[in-house]
Amino acid sequence: MGQRHLDRLSVVDATFLHQERHGSHMHIGGIAIFDGPPPPLEEVLGHIGGRLPMVPRYRQKLAFPPFEAGRPLWIDDPNFTLEYHVRQTALPSPGAEEQLLRLAARIASQRLDRGKPLWELWIVEGLEGNRFAVISKTHHALVDGVSGAELMTLLFDLAPEPAPRVEPDAPWQAEPEPGTAGLLAAGVRDAARTAVELAETAVSAAGRPLTVAGKAAESAQALAEITWAALNPPTRTPLNGPIGPHRRFVAVRGDLAEFRLIKNTFGGTINDVVVSVVSGGIARWLHKRGVRTEGLHLRACVPMSVRGLDERTAMGNKIVIMLAPLPVYVEDPIERLRVVRAAMDGVKESKQALGARVITDMQDFAPPTLLAQASRLAFSTRFYNVLVTNVPGPQFPVYMLGRELREVFPIAFLAEDKRLAVAIMSYNGRIGFGLIGDYDEMHDIDVVARGIATAIDELVRLARSQSAEEVRAAEPVAVAKPPANGAGASARSRGRRGDSKTSRRTAARAAAPRRRGGGGRRGRAEPRGAEPPTA
Repeated sequence: MGQRHLDRLSVVDATFLHQERHGSHMHIGGIAIFDGPPPPLEEVLGHIGGRLPMVPRYRQKLAFPPFEAGRPLWIDDPNFTLEYHVRQTALPSPGAEEQLLRLAARIASQRLDRGKPLWELWIVEGLEGNRFAVISKTHHALVDGVSGAELMTLLFDLAPEPAPRVEPDAPWQAEPEPGTAGLLAAGVRDAARTAVELAETAVSAAGRPLTVAGKAAESAQALAEITWAALNPPTRTPLNGPIGPHRRFVAVRGDLAEFRLIKNTFGGTINDVVVSVVSGGIARWLHKRGVRTEGLHLRACVPMSVRGLDERTAMGNKIVIMLAPLPVYVEDPIERLRVVRAAMDGVKESKQALGARVITDMQDFAPPTLLAQASRLAFSTRFYNVLVTNVPGPQFPVYMLGRELREVFPIAFLAEDKRLAVAIMSYNGRIGFGLIGDYDEMHDIDVVARGIATAIDELVRLARSQSAEEVRAAEPVAVAKPPANGAGASARSRGRRGDSKTSRRTAARAAAPRRRGGGGRRGRAEPRGAEPPTA
């Protein structure tokens, strides 16, 4: 059977719906690349259909209460058919990766139908190298990044042999649609529940005045930080401005071991390294556009999941928005990473996350019209220039119907007035960067991709040089026995003084292994962009 109660969208989930405009599609997704020929479509349908009971939201659609009586609800779709959501297509010869990324851009350019469950899955055959791909597309109101990553482990297997299919006790049947009266009644019930929660909160607060006063002061400080960010917007650049519905998509490959080498050598976290190389890529693009970066202060929106370990396969969004600087004005790679590291440490110690939660909690009691206005403010250029989201994936191989997943390139969304977004996902020792941009305004998005690749190469080279230097410095120095008559002691003494740390550093750098330069080392796919979809 289907659901037995009506689930209302959370404030954050509803925010992604309200943000969706003509040019802004609020779906996310990814490209998963597999070895071997694709399985038959019928086999894929049976595989996914057998696991849909684990994610019932994928058979539900939106319902909007009349008279804006509360946020939208999830209801069963009585016309649900898996064949509508799981589709099959093929790349034309030669099946280059550039063609795959253009296809992904076209798919991302099309808005999801709100009258149906908000997801699609495309099986793409004909990829060069005897490979195939799966392109996923899910509305952000349905999942956040971490939840979406965990869904991958529901749809995939941990071994080449698929897990046995568990047949349900009875075939799935949709619950009857509630109708106008039912939706209105649900809105009234939610309003009454909200009033009760407010009253209970007030009574609880009255019994704990000191605790409440302390939390109120902390919340006020957090709101002050968010207000400061709004009153001090980042500099507007060609990254910001009106966007259309069409997209370009490019990808960059990375090695997780190299990112760990960088962070272990220079300090910080993997996320710090990610933000740093993205800053380097954007700086290169700005230079190509003729924009001076000296003193240019840009800001990234970095979503942070607050989903607990027991909630990672749940639907909906549990995220807060953090604002991080992008030091495009720093040319030295190590110094850029240091600036990012210090800034991110400051963000973690700040009240930004608390402030975002306070605003979200306040919106929980807001009418839909006010919520819509607040959501558009949250995504406005008053807060940030570009979205940079980093999602951790499984660090072990997974399979779909016996085919091993090799690579993943995530696809983010473009909010209103944002012409570029960067999503990053790690999987089984690899890191995939997915860059999505407005088709017309980001015609040179491949410059950003090459800039990110160059920034990675620079930091890896410097980290390896530093590591070689440290190894050489730690090697014991062989000391020759002095001559019996003591001659030459003065020369040996001068030689030891000359064998300084600086001399060892120079020698170590000269002996450090050199990287093979350019995108060829990583085999990056850097397409020219996608053509706009045809009618």
